[in-house]
Amino acid sequence: MRKKLSRSRLRRFVRDVSIHTPFSQMVVLLVVLWVGFSAAIYLAEQGSPESWIDSFGKALYWGVAAFSTAGIAVVPVSDLAQLLGAIWIVVGSVLFFGAIVATVTTYFMRPMQRPHKRIIDTIEYNLEQLDELTLDELDLLKETVDTLIEHVEQLKLRHT
Repeated sequence: MRKKLSRSRLRRFVRDVSIHTPFSQMVVLLVVLWVGFSAAIYLAEQGSPESWIDSFGKALYWGVAAFSTAGIAVVPVSDLAQLLGAIWIVVGSVLFFGAIVATVTTYFMRPMQRPHKRIIDTIEYNLEQLDELTLDELDLLKETVDTLIEHVEQLKLRHT
């Protein structure tokens, strides 16, 4: 039972991270930029006989080594490749570490942004403003509260 519970929690965690945080989008952007910068480095280094980056695979390796180790990788030879490499190191590092920080922040801030919290806040606000509401607004508030109560009752029945 415990193993099944932890699997469902893990699945829920992965789903929450992929749906409710920028992690997936940031990973896709990072991969696209990595491939693009690696291709540009490879093309810029093609005419240099002393360059270590003589294949696209080595350019891909260089792209990962450059941003993940703050530039401790084989240095490109051509001026254009060095400029592109410097830009990639900054952009790749910012995206990589930014994705981690944004994901963690968004994940832990999400409970405060859940729809039920907004619903409760709206109801509380409207209750404070009851004297100022029109009849139409009071009817809408009643419908909203009735729907909320009905939904809560259904949830209770599901969990028992």
